[in-house]
Amino acid sequence: MTQRHVINASVSPKGSLETLSQREVQHLSEVGAGRAHKLFRQCALAILNTGARIDNAKTILEAYADFEVEIRQQDRGVRLELFNAPADAFVDGEMIASTREMLFSALRDIVYTESELGSTRIDLSSSQGITDYVFHLLRNARTLRPGVEPNMVVCWGGHSISLEEYKYSKRVGHELGLRSLHVCTGCGPGVMKGPMKGAAIGHAKQRLTGSRFVGLTEPGIIAAEAPNPIVNELVILPDIEKRLEAFVRVGHGIIIFPGGVGTAEEFLYLLGILLHPANHELPFPVVLTGPREAAPYLQQLHAFVGATLGEQAQNRYQVVIDDPSEVARLMVAGMHEVRRFRRERNDAFHFNWLLKIDESFQHPFDPTHEAMASLQLRRALPPHELAANLRRAFSGIVAGNVKDKGIRRIEQHGRYQIHGDACIMQPLDELLQAFVEQHRMKLPGSAAYEPCYNVVS
Repeated sequence: MTQRHVINASVSPKGSLETLSQREVQHLSEVGAGRAHKLFRQCALAILNTGARIDNAKTILEAYADFEVEIRQQDRGVRLELFNAPADAFVDGEMIASTREMLFSALRDIVYTESELGSTRIDLSSSQGITDYVFHLLRNARTLRPGVEPNMVVCWGGHSISLEEYKYSKRVGHELGLRSLHVCTGCGPGVMKGPMKGAAIGHAKQRLTGSRFVGLTEPGIIAAEAPNPIVNELVILPDIEKRLEAFVRVGHGIIIFPGGVGTAEEFLYLLGILLHPANHELPFPVVLTGPREAAPYLQQLHAFVGATLGEQAQNRYQVVIDDPSEVARLMVAGMHEVRRFRRERNDAFHFNWLLKIDESFQHPFDPTHEAMASLQLRRALPPHELAANLRRAFSGIVAGNVKDKGIRRIEQHGRYQIHGDACIMQPLDELLQAFVEQHRMKLPGSAAYEPCYNVVS
């Protein structure tokens, strides 16, 4: 990556943090000068790089090594001083409005996380405590809207996709928008942008105001996948596990588009939860879809689920090929079931409290070489536990592909070694090899993909 033009600027809040007491501003300044500063700098740089076609956090951080951000206190509140910031985030010296909103959303979430973790109210040692923590993070970000009937569709898929797949995701988003459904994604490019763009047009045609395009991310991902400019509600969760829980707690249905290992990780996380006996009767519409060109990918992913987790897992979702209208109709029908189920049980529409998430899905997984080699990928495990471990394997590969810390580990210690039963390892190896052949591991035009793993049976 070549050095881009840079700019120095002073920016005041827009979208959040406009009304703060002097004490709150002082606290922000103290946090900004402390241990959270590095994290905020990394997220801020990613946001300022919105639109850049780079999926390597290490490359971005190195290209703007002299970028700095300082939090300054003033009588009216807080102000950010940016030094050597990417100039593409500005027009005629003024920061683009969506970028400014997301920049202060990042500050809000990181400061809240920093202050809340020190609270005696927070209990991250229990499943209920972690769920409560995710709830408070989302409430602080004003993501939860009490009283609004189910209408939020989560869209998962890859940032490294073909033009046909991107156009298809826009068509699906358009059909969702025409049916007054809102969209939540991982906030980056590719499938995380397409449905939002399509839904925005659908909403405009229906003269729908107050469109919601929610982007949920975490610090390790945002550095590699900068938010797309359509996102109007950005939330940064502390880690991948809390981000994934936020998706399934606020979403009323999920559409899974073509992607790579990150999409497979999300899919396995979802299946592992839905396969838990406590969630057997809970309605949660899930559709696996893509254009006709992606049919081999969809069929291979479907076959992988059958080979590793069984028919029971395949029954928890529907596969739709090249039919955006049908996908949207299935989501609308699924929303009706979600609405009925929650009303009968007096559950909230804005947060899925009844969904059981096993504690093994909630604690952060640090993909060290030892942890990856120790994963239990055995046929004898209950399906929801095997799904959890497969999810961790894909999480490690994501880290080795795009996250700064993971990339450095691979450079230092070599490839991850993934062990397991042959009946699990063979379909896993075949799926990963297909991802490589279909260029789903890196953005198109990137250097040839060098695997960060070895699959050993």
